[in-house]
Amino acid sequence: MTSILDDLNGQLLSGGTVQEMSSQIGADPAATRQAVTAALPVLLGQLARNASAPDGAAALDGALGRDHDGSVLDDVPAAVRGFQSGPGASILRHVFGQRQPAVQSGLGKVSGLNAQQTQQLLAMLAPIVLGMLGRAKRQRGLDARGVADVLGGEQRQVSTGPLGGLLGLLDADKDGSLVDDAMGMMGRVLGRR
Repeated sequence: MTSILDDLNGQLLSGGTVQEMSSQIGADPAATRQAVTAALPVLLGQLARNASAPDGAAALDGALGRDHDGSVLDDVPAAVRGFQSGPGASILRHVFGQRQPAVQSGLGKVSGLNAQQTQQLLAMLAPIVLGMLGRAKRQRGLDARGVADVLGGEQRQVSTGPLGGLLGLLDADKDGSLVDDAMGMMGRVLGRR
């Protein structure tokens, strides 16, 4: 069984999806690809962190069951084109809260995208990530605890994978924020600071 991150990378980094995203945000496709590669583990990592508490897991499970059944994955290019009227901005507020500007800033440092482009890209990605989780929930018959366990497994996979511990060290400075540590590490992995 492939991981959620592998499925997302396969869905988003192949074909013309990155080109469509680049076109929508007015960015270079290579920079957009780099931003997507950086953003997906951070989104999954923050979702895992949020779901590590029982009330967070229950809230995520409810949202997946109610609003994110995976149907967005049936036509990802259409979801990308319609992102401005989609739920992405609201999802980001729930996932990152007050940390959203820091995520956007870190993503910009890693990829070279400006603040508006990173905000738009994250708004495109958020419903797709939740759609992938919703599909996994449905296909695997997961409850709230199962969703939290899947996300925890994603964190462990990334921490031992080619990103060299990105999510395993997300809160390396013990300030309660995954964002600053992830973006700093991602910048080093991708050669930007």
